[in-house]
Order: sequence, then C-alpha cells, then structure tokens
Amino acid sequence: MFYTLSQVALGGAVGSVLRYATVTSLGAPIGTALVNVLGSFLIGILYIALSKTALSPLLITGVLGGFTTFSAFSLDTLKLWQSGQIAQAAAYTLASVALSLIAVALGAALARGALA
Repeated sequence: MFYTLSQVALGGAVGSVLRYATVTSLGAPIGTALVNVLGSFLIGILYIALSKTALSPLLITGVLGGFTTFSAFSLDTLKLWQSGQIAQAAAYTLASVALSLIAVALGAALARGALA
C-alpha cells in the first residue's frame, strides 16, 4: 500500500506542476480548458492502455489526477455511458457541473463575507 500511495503522491506532484505551468503560460481560461480537455483525452488513452498495471496509480490517479480532476469526472461519465447507464451518466454530468458551479459561487460568497 505504501508503494501505491507513493506513486500517487509523486504523480500528483508532477501533474500539479504541469497544470500550473500550462495555466501560467497560456493564462486562464484557455490554459484551464486545455488542461481539462487534454487530461480527459489522456486519461481515456491510459485507462485502456494501462488498466490494472503497476503504472496506473502513478500515471492515471497521480499525474492526471494532479493535472486535472476533470479527467476523472470524464472517465466516470464514460464508464456509465459505456455500461448502458445513459440516464445515470446524464444525471451525473448535470449534477456534477451544476453542484460544482453552486459550490464555487457559495465558497466565493462566503469568503467575500468573511474577508469583508
């Protein structure tokens, strides 16, 4: 278990630095959009290529998880869709996006109030 957690931690650090460098060099929201789309594309490839291999925790959970959690969301939606759970995939997508937007708005509002 320690080995797997070490892989995830190392990969997460690498992914986070890559995300920071990409967004910093391109600026938001273009850099952020690129990270999300590229991360989703790469997780799709690695999920098929590395599923249940020793590199999966390092590259999928670690690097791509640190690079963008949007890739994990996209993969979860794809799995639901491919397993025939179309309504669940649609509900998951709608709920995730809507609740995330509400959460970021609520967090910003709370922070503004606390820092005013």
